[in-house]
Amino acid sequence: MDVVARILVVDDEPANRLILEDMLGGHYAVQTLGGGREALDYLMTGAAVDLILLDVVMPGMDGFEVCRQIKATPRLCDVPVLFLTSLDSTAGEERGLSLGAEDFIHKPFSPPVVLARMRNHLELFRARRRLRDRNADLEQMVAERTREILRQSEELMHREKQVIAAQSATITAFCALAEARDNETGNHIRRTQRYVEALARNLAGHPRFAAELDEETIQLLFKSAPLHDVGKVAIPDRILLKPGKLDREEWAIMQRHSEYGHAAIAQACADFGEAAGFLRFASEIAYSHHEKWDGSGYPQKLAGEAIPLSARLMAVADVYDALISRRVYKPAYPHEQAITMITEGRGTHFDPDIVDALRDIAGEFQMIATSYRDEDQETTP
Repeated sequence: MDVVARILVVDDEPANRLILEDMLGGHYAVQTLGGGREALDYLMTGAAVDLILLDVVMPGMDGFEVCRQIKATPRLCDVPVLFLTSLDSTAGEERGLSLGAEDFIHKPFSPPVVLARMRNHLELFRARRRLRDRNADLEQMVAERTREILRQSEELMHREKQVIAAQSATITAFCALAEARDNETGNHIRRTQRYVEALARNLAGHPRFAAELDEETIQLLFKSAPLHDVGKVAIPDRILLKPGKLDREEWAIMQRHSEYGHAAIAQACADFGEAAGFLRFASEIAYSHHEKWDGSGYPQKLAGEAIPLSARLMAVADVYDALISRRVYKPAYPHEQAITMITEGRGTHFDPDIVDALRDIAGEFQMIATSYRDEDQETTP
């Protein structure tokens, strides 16, 4: 059911008010008032009005001033104002329109003209109001959706932080386990993870490696590198802690640490499910960091790029640190000699481009070795 439009007629002439009330009463809800101040007082009480017919020439406050104040009131500024005038003045119409009036109706009144103009302006007013209400609804919907997206984003960020914390805790637990068993670990795992990071950053712009070595991957390599020897926890103490060089049988058992490490991480991956992607590099490194470029390594005798990049990076980092570190069966070699010995393995033991990267950042390796030297000074950087 259509709501009857509410019309306010403001004219100081009682006869005009009666004419308009009679003309409009069958179509609209009409309220008539005799002066400008009276009209403003009525409107300021909160009275609802859909259109105002406003006489221009009135004693006291004329129609122009009433219109100005109506259009300056936010609650009323959209209400159409149609001036009633017997004046034939272009200047008067220009002034009225400049104040925000929608139209002029000239006296004496022609009922068809009055009704047609009022109907047109009421339709425009209602269309503007529907559009405004629709815009308000849309703005509310957007605001609510934005709040929901922000809430979801915050929840995702919280979950991501929890996942990252769980990842770090898992890696830390593995590392602590490895350190507790291996009396040669010391700062070895801290140095090697920084060697791997330094190599990865140097190679990030290399055509062979750029597609793989984005920032996220480099961070995961840094976190995963300490797990390269986690499989040593499964090696018997008589071999792992032997104060001397291993014999052939013992060495064969020691070599299995790469398989044990891979199996342990694989089990963790199974427990984590899809969330275990962060352990992929750890698994590769633990399993394959003793493979050699020419296929003579272990445990799978992989060759060339069949060896995962993460493991190829770790191979260089691990051997460098082993060379500069003292062991019960060997002295600690100077940094320069270690670089030379790794260079001699370019294309046989190691990926040639990774060896070239090592040579480019040899000074950075030396600084890492110095910064993370073990307390017993077992390294000679």
